[in-house]
Amino acid sequence: MAQAFGPSFRAEAVGGKRIRPGEKSFERAVCVALAQAAADACRLAAELSRRAEKLVAVAPKLRAKGAGDVIFLLLNEDTVSGSVTTKNLSRFAARRLFERLQQLEAVRELSGRPSFRLFGL
Repeated sequence: MAQAFGPSFRAEAVGGKRIRPGEKSFERAVCVALAQAAADACRLAAELSRRAEKLVAVAPKLRAKGAGDVIFLLLNEDTVSGSVTTKNLSRFAARRLFERLQQLEAVRELSGRPSFRLFGL
C-alpha cells in the first residue's frame, strides 16, 4: 500500500494521471510496485540488521544494571520509551542509559519531543 501513490501508478501517456483498477496497464503497475516495495523492504532490513549489530557491539560498554533488559527490548520492539522502568533500572537511570546509547550512536530518538521520548534502532 505504500506504493499506491508512487510513480508506478502514474500513466505517462495520459499526462501523469493515476492508473485505476480495471484499466489496461493496472496489472503491470501492481507488479512494478510490488518489486519496488520488495527492494525497499530488503534495504530496510539490511539497515536494521546493521543497527542491531552495532547495539550488540556497544552492549559491553554499558555499566547500568538494567542495560541488558533495555537492549533486549530495543532488539525486540519497534520503539522503547525513554522512561522505561525495569526491576533493576529506574526511569532516571533509563534516561542516562539512553543518552549514553545516543552518544555511542547505537539508538536513535524517534519522537522528536523533549518531554516524552521514544527510542529505537
